[in-house]
Amino acid sequence: MTGPEASETLDRTALRALLSPSAHPVELVGVEVECALLHSSSGLPSRYGGAGGVRAVLEAVLREWGGDPVHDAGCLTGVNLPDGGSVTLEHGGQIEYSSPPASGVGEVMAGVRAALVRLAGVAARFRLALVPGANLPFGPLDAADWVPMSRGALMRRYFAGLGEAGSRAPYVMAQSLSTQVTLDYLDAADFTRKLRMQTATAPVVSALLVNSPLHDGRPCGLLSHRSWSWLRMDPRRTGLLPPALDGDVGVDDVIDWALGVPLIHYRRDGRYHAAPGTPFADLLRTGLHDGAPPTAADWTGHLDQLWTDTRVRSTLELRAADGPPGRHLAALPALWTGLTYHRPSCEEAWALTARHTADEHRAVRAALPAQGLDARLGDTPLRPLAAELLRLARVGLAARVAAGLEPPHVPSYLDPLDEIVATGRTFAAQTLTSWHGDLRTDPARYVDAHRI
Repeated sequence: MTGPEASETLDRTALRALLSPSAHPVELVGVEVECALLHSSSGLPSRYGGAGGVRAVLEAVLREWGGDPVHDAGCLTGVNLPDGGSVTLEHGGQIEYSSPPASGVGEVMAGVRAALVRLAGVAARFRLALVPGANLPFGPLDAADWVPMSRGALMRRYFAGLGEAGSRAPYVMAQSLSTQVTLDYLDAADFTRKLRMQTATAPVVSALLVNSPLHDGRPCGLLSHRSWSWLRMDPRRTGLLPPALDGDVGVDDVIDWALGVPLIHYRRDGRYHAAPGTPFADLLRTGLHDGAPPTAADWTGHLDQLWTDTRVRSTLELRAADGPPGRHLAALPALWTGLTYHRPSCEEAWALTARHTADEHRAVRAALPAQGLDARLGDTPLRPLAAELLRLARVGLAARVAAGLEPPHVPSYLDPLDEIVATGRTFAAQTLTSWHGDLRTDPARYVDAHRI
């Protein structure tokens, strides 16, 4: 085989190369915000096609913003923007804005806010509302209009074959939203320090940010329907990254873990194919369906098919928590940046949580969709842990302000999270109160209250 999908043999050096920082790394911040495109009156998600569909919104973005179209099987599924950002679709028609990396939280969130306001203006011309958060709150799964991504059907077939372990994958694919933060690591020691802290504190952050209490137009009995669904989307590749709780975790530990997880699909000649269903390590020995060994592109694709709380590539992508409401989007990147990019805060946060076992982490992940900050990590209540993490993040952000890396207002991005810890009223609890109060259980009022 020739062309961009060809590769030299994937030995250990080649596997490591795709999980290594650049030759001259710096600590940048990237943010991705997944949003629903909802009909303003009904709250139902837009379909892909038609004069007022998601594709039409993408076509307008391409026409007015410029950039390069992204197609899948001849269908428009995204736009790579001239500034290095992108606007792309998720499987159920959710639309995602990905920022170009920026020097800090203040800079990246100014750009994110401007881009979302502009995108909301485009959507409004099609009578659609751009609504961030953690899930699509209205409409049943069987009403989902699957975006024509060729890998989507392969993924749904794979998850269906897992039985109960993959039973909620269609809901995650079609109805889940999130805000994700991408941060850098500088070298091997920095990788260890950051990844172990992020993994150990992820359930605390997830409990603090619960924000998906509505499902199919009504309260679902959970504070985070999104987190509950992710527990049932192949636990081998989601949630906890087990080796990352080791105080000495390194890139090779993550590689060994990833090699034990099956590849879902791979790409050849512009088309996606279902993988044989065996661990990636076996594919290195036996080859894919055509007998050829996996390529570097296949390894990259495999890493993209692993959705752990921190997804490891040449960067660290934080993806565990529900997306915040639109007016508080900056809170999540501010929290993770303050904890990750200030070494004393990073090390102290790890010290707070390092003693907890993988079984305790799995137990709290199972509890937090219903209990939120009332859950416990082992014998430790989450709410005081969250308060301490917020204090450390604020210290980290203040240090960045003092060093000229952030504008003075950035620590205030944490204020909504401090209020949650002080009152115990999470974003989910606030939504439920307003749903039964001033929103009068009306989808149109909900959309108007939460749209960009």
